Amino acid sequence: MIVVYGLKTRLDPIKKPLSDIIHRCMMFALDFPEYKRVQRFIGLETEDYYYPSDRSDAYTIIEINMMSGRSTEAKKLLIRMLFDEIYKQLKIKPTDIEITIKEQEPHCWGFRGMTGDEASFNYNIKR
Repeated sequence: MIVVYGLKTRLDPIKKPLSDIIHRCMMFALDFPEYKRVQRFIGLETEDYYYPSDRSDAYTIIEINMMSGRSTEAKKLLIRMLFDEIYKQLKIKPTDIEITIKEQEPHCWGFRGMTGDEASFNYNIKR
């Protein structure tokens, strides 16, 4: 699951292209299947969003929640791709993007009526 935070006025106009960029990067770097797009966009009002004074109002936070098991190389590739593609396609500077990957063991996930360590996947979560 991915959660994206930013100023509502800046985030709303770019939700679709940003969603597409994030998903393409996830598919390439982590071998995610095309149908596996789980994203939430949280647009905040100016009075609800404090960000560093040396960043612009385009400052965007991308939190990536996933099961543990991917290699360091795959996660670094994902981060680098996101910085590059977001800048190339949306002109948001890398200094205005913050990316965090939060990993949990599969038994800490619950979906389809079971825990993640009980589920079978048709894609590789250990890439």
